[in-house]
Amino acid sequence: MNGATSSLRPSLAQPCDLRLGLRANLAQFSLLAAVNALVGGMLGQERTVLPLLADRTFHLSAYTAALTYIVAFGATKAVTNFFAGTLSDRFGRKPVLVAGWLIALPVPLLLIWAPSWGWVVFANVLLGVNQGLAWSTTVIMKIDLVGPARRGLAMGLNEAAGYGALAATAMATGAIAAHWGLRPQPFFLGIAYAALGLGLSVLAVCETREHARAEAAPHPAPANPDHHGELATRQVTRAVSLTDRALSSASWAGMVNNLNDALAWGVFPLLFAAHGLSVARIGLLAALYPAVWGLGQILTGWWSDRIGRKHLITAGMLVQAAAIALVAVGGTFPLWVLAQVLLGAGTAMVYPTLLAVIGDVAHPAWRARAVGVYRLWRDGGFAVGAVLAGALADAYGLTAAIWAVAALTAASGLVVALRMYETRPQE
Repeated sequence: MNGATSSLRPSLAQPCDLRLGLRANLAQFSLLAAVNALVGGMLGQERTVLPLLADRTFHLSAYTAALTYIVAFGATKAVTNFFAGTLSDRFGRKPVLVAGWLIALPVPLLLIWAPSWGWVVFANVLLGVNQGLAWSTTVIMKIDLVGPARRGLAMGLNEAAGYGALAATAMATGAIAAHWGLRPQPFFLGIAYAALGLGLSVLAVCETREHARAEAAPHPAPANPDHHGELATRQVTRAVSLTDRALSSASWAGMVNNLNDALAWGVFPLLFAAHGLSVARIGLLAALYPAVWGLGQILTGWWSDRIGRKHLITAGMLVQAAAIALVAVGGTFPLWVLAQVLLGAGTAMVYPTLLAVIGDVAHPAWRARAVGVYRLWRDGGFAVGAVLAGALADAYGLTAAIWAVAALTAASGLVVALRMYETRPQE
């Protein structure tokens, strides 16, 4: 049996064929992209419907209370990301991926049957664990497979699959909710996604940990002596969080980026609804931003392999800041469409490029842990954003909260410009 065929039908613990490169691993890479699309779809089922459920079904008048599901999701996902990297180094990538899908199974059912808001919050705790385990693992596995040469492109394709599916699902659930109501029909998609994701992960995905070990064996000594292959987890955490200028700047920018996403997820639909937009139009706006983000990453990931990481990240954060400001000053559907397109474009410039920075700098022996720590900070932005936006909205109104996040996003772009060094491998 040839390598491409066997890579699609592995046994439970069978490793992938030990070859590095996107073309050499195209079948398994494509399969992992499909799995990550299902991971993104699990998140997309909530983007349009849950803010409206909080307002119209559970009658949560305080913004801080209404956004508790994002706090629960973000905090849980952030912590799970940290452990996902360590667990995938210790036990392998595939068992962690399968565990993530097992935890996803009850999420849509809880959202359908929730008699109180606490059930919704608990469902988002489980969803955070699912996203932390499954999305982190697909990222790590793709980095394992492609090696160093086309890492930006690989991350662009990975994130495009996840956020493209998120966008499509957000639009689909908005249309379903407009026709049949907020529950239960929009969440039937989530049931299908969870079942299919678990089946593919168990039956078709193969183990990639040996690819990282193979890359590490001839890996040249890093220019920074603190980046050798024998770092303890606490040393990795310190480098990614604080001491390495590229890694820590990427962590800060990632946190602010997902703070923006929390704003778009939890606050924008409430603002649009307050201006009288229909559920269908809110669903379109909720889908437009991640759609541009998802598709744009195919280009921007490749682009970062050509021109470098730093300036693309800086520009992307500043474009996001301008887009968020446009949401605040807008008031019409066409202006909000433009703002969502700009926000998606800015996020596309940043998202795969930040992951490529982590892959560039981290030694293969501790790269999975570095990805986990980076994603701890990045997805912690969901919780920070929900708390910050909710508190500011309750105290000063929705528009003030949006302006504050726009200013913070612009500041993060300046931090990257002043502090990060270029990490793109020289050919």
